[in-house]
Amino acid sequence: MSHRDFDLLAVGDLCPDLILTGDVTPAFGQVEKLIEAATLTVGGSTTIFACGAARLGLRTVFSGVAGDDEFGAFMQRSLAARGVAMDGLAIDSTLSTGLSVHLSRGSDRAILTYSGSIAGLRFSHLDLSLLSRVRHLHLGSYFLLDGLRPDVPELFERAHALGVTTSLDTNYDPAERWDSGLLRVLSRTDVFFPNEIEACAITGARDPRAALAALAQLVPTVALKLGAAGSMVRQGDLEVSTAALSAPVIDSTGAGDTFDAGFLYGWLHKWPLDRCLRLANACGSLATRKAGGVDSQPTLAEALVAAGLQSEPG
Repeated sequence: MSHRDFDLLAVGDLCPDLILTGDVTPAFGQVEKLIEAATLTVGGSTTIFACGAARLGLRTVFSGVAGDDEFGAFMQRSLAARGVAMDGLAIDSTLSTGLSVHLSRGSDRAILTYSGSIAGLRFSHLDLSLLSRVRHLHLGSYFLLDGLRPDVPELFERAHALGVTTSLDTNYDPAERWDSGLLRVLSRTDVFFPNEIEACAITGARDPRAALAALAQLVPTVALKLGAAGSMVRQGDLEVSTAALSAPVIDSTGAGDTFDAGFLYGWLHKWPLDRCLRLANACGSLATRKAGGVDSQPTLAEALVAAGLQSEPG
């Protein structure tokens, strides 16, 4: 492949996250409760992924849509400050930028999302000329992208036609249908990043290993996130697993997206699968050290040390 301006094009959701921690279980009846902390930070699976990739040193550009409002401006400032190029961001004054409120209890959380511009992202918002400038396309929050979802197969086909590889992280399906044309997208996906709940729901399998085997029949590389149990990756008949790092969890928001960034760093550098998985696991674990998805994302040096890899292969 000839030289490209960027390693990664991240396409998908953009919204701030408001992270609330402490005793966050609501009590209705006009009851006011005090919590420990509130953090406004970068949210959205795709934008958290983009920040994690940039933090590792990958040249990353984002493509999506925001409203002409303060939440959209906050996200533009925040992503630019973290080294993510905004060449593909469209501003649509007819939309309001989405927002997610996370009620966080360490390793678990509930999420309330106003979809706004997330669901409003359409194929026409995308600058398709970016496909000729990147090596890889990653799409996140598939089930939230109501306006774009029907056109994702075409987007991935256009990427492949230009020699661009593709990856997908669906995240949770709020409708719990786990379909919405997903099989057409998976047939055009090079790397798939489900967690165990998503993998079992998509395949109908009763356990993660069976789900991984089923998905590996559809996608060349499937990296399965298992939370405290670590992670697994399967490529054809080759299967590799690794244990989770032992580390305190302040907030798990964005850990899976940072895992994706770590795995793709290794994958794009043609590392062996076990090394890709160890780096991904370290990235995901280190991302839980602070509230929010981006403020504790590791540098490459930090992640290599945590993974016990010490340095990049020569």
